[in-house]
Amino acid sequence: MTRRSFLTLACSVLMLSACGFQLRGQQDYAFKRLYVAGGSAPANARLTRIVQGGSDTVVVNSIANADATLQLSEGRGLSTLTLNSLGVVEEYQINLTLTYSLVGKDGTVLIPSSVIALNRAMTYSDQFSQAKIAEADILYADMESDAVDQLTRRLSIVKSLHPGPGQQVPAVAPMAPLPPPPL
Repeated sequence: MTRRSFLTLACSVLMLSACGFQLRGQQDYAFKRLYVAGGSAPANARLTRIVQGGSDTVVVNSIANADATLQLSEGRGLSTLTLNSLGVVEEYQINLTLTYSLVGKDGTVLIPSSVIALNRAMTYSDQFSQAKIAEADILYADMESDAVDQLTRRLSIVKSLHPGPGQQVPAVAPMAPLPPPPL
């Protein structure tokens, strides 16, 4: 029986390594002290936890003590996705945009103003309006968590606090409207 469980474990490990699965690992940010300006409290708490837990960078409370300043702003939206034959909303599209930029202590723009845009589809019924409001809050929290994860990967692209010509990080912005979410 132990041989069978060992073989199962070994096969699982081989399949995970073959599919490209890799733990997040340790990040090496160019800045060692980061100040976060703006953003929501849950997003800032998650960002702090990820940055401090996965690197030797510390999130500080004073801009004077920081090597770099991350400026965040968040936008939320709700739009109609589908209507039924009577013109009643059946689905909504929930949108979240996280706009960010990273500036060095000396004013050097390390990451120009960029956008992370996410969306989700949510069915709707007047009969369950209170439950759907709670569902929308859960979806917003999920999108915010995804956006912070993407942001931490984007911060790791910065390799120097004083980039030379051709070493600047380009801005990222959605060029086209977001596609409809999968149903």
